[in-house]
Amino acid sequence: SKREIKMRKLDSTKVRPLKSEQLLRIEDHDFALRPGFGGSPIPVGIDVQVESIDRISEVDMDFTMTLYLRHYWKDERLSFPSTKNKSMTFDGRLIKKIWVPDVFFVHSKRSFIHDTTVENVMLRVYPDGNVLFSLRITVSAMCFMDFSRFPLDTQNCSLELESYAYNEDDLMLYWKHGNESLSTDEHISLSQFFIEEFSASSGLAFYSSTGWYNRLFINFALRRHIFFFVLQSYFPAMLMVMLSWVSFWIDRRAVPARVSLGITTVLTMSTIITGVSASMPQVSYIKAVDVYLWISFLFVFLSVIEYAAVNYLTTIEERKQLKKRGKASGMYSIDAVQAMAFDGCYHDTDADMDLTACSVRCEENMTRARAASIPNLSAARIKRKRSLKGNVGRIILQNNHVIDTYSRIIFPSVYIVFNFFYWGLYI
Repeated sequence: SKREIKMRKLDSTKVRPLKSEQLLRIEDHDFALRPGFGGSPIPVGIDVQVESIDRISEVDMDFTMTLYLRHYWKDERLSFPSTKNKSMTFDGRLIKKIWVPDVFFVHSKRSFIHDTTVENVMLRVYPDGNVLFSLRITVSAMCFMDFSRFPLDTQNCSLELESYAYNEDDLMLYWKHGNESLSTDEHISLSQFFIEEFSASSGLAFYSSTGWYNRLFINFALRRHIFFFVLQSYFPAMLMVMLSWVSFWIDRRAVPARVSLGITTVLTMSTIITGVSASMPQVSYIKAVDVYLWISFLFVFLSVIEYAAVNYLTTIEERKQLKKRGKASGMYSIDAVQAMAFDGCYHDTDADMDLTACSVRCEENMTRARAASIPNLSAARIKRKRSLKGNVGRIILQNNHVIDTYSRIIFPSVYIVFNFFYWGLYI
């Protein structure tokens, strides 16, 4: 009929043939065997488009990547006649009936083919038997990281592809377009890393029981953002060290103030170190952040030890002075150690004698002031305040220990030198 003649003139790929005239004669071949079985190895080209890098985990030492994996090979058993050289496209249902390369990801922990809304698999067959097989896959693979320079580090990771069953005598795996076989999405970004480069390479892998296999590598370098760790670790540690230096300017007799300041800075540094360690794997070597935090902790700890030395040496010095002067009578016989036990503050001998005499005079003045008029009482209070303000600076300077004086210069100078060498070494 005219309709049949018209259908014959059309391209056969656009016509639904009868069952006896199927273009792909799958039932006529054994697809359990690779193409060209018994001959030279079949070349299988690979190209990859990286859609996203979803996660980088330092604790698990792995990364998660979503990519399009495409395979290219030729299977003459799938060739079909076509006047316009048009290809045919199929979904995943045909994959189970023909031979496809068994590429897997080396060192992968878990992976899956996306299946929304249907399985993301595409097979395209050309008339001459060339085949394109594409998958959309998310894979999590190991990345052997080195944290010796953390967080000023650069990590080099790779995703490795290899045939599981066919060694180099049966299958030759190669990059389809050389270095251009690997492409990435322009909008790929990570919260903690800069992606410095993507590159493709190839090599061979040897297994003692099965032989040599072709292996392809997707290499990428990640450089860590430092600003987050500056705000969360380095800057707080630096502030705690500088805060510990405040104790050098506090009167050596103020024991509660200096001790509480030192203990607070030590505990805060311990909290910072614990927080950084909790988010990192338990490695057996020292990281760059450990060097900075522990040396900062040492500076804070030494500031506490410095005051312990000041307090101890001052007590010994006062005892020597008391032995020279002899034992005083009454309330003057209480030594500095006993006085410290009562009120928690160190008492300098000269200052306390002045203050005691002042207290005696104050009691006499108060007795006289009770009989005096209100104007005389106000004048006495003003005079007492002025004398106290004039003596505060003199008392602090007289009670300043030589160790505190040197510590005000040595501690900041050494810490600045340490920062200069640290940042110069790791950056």
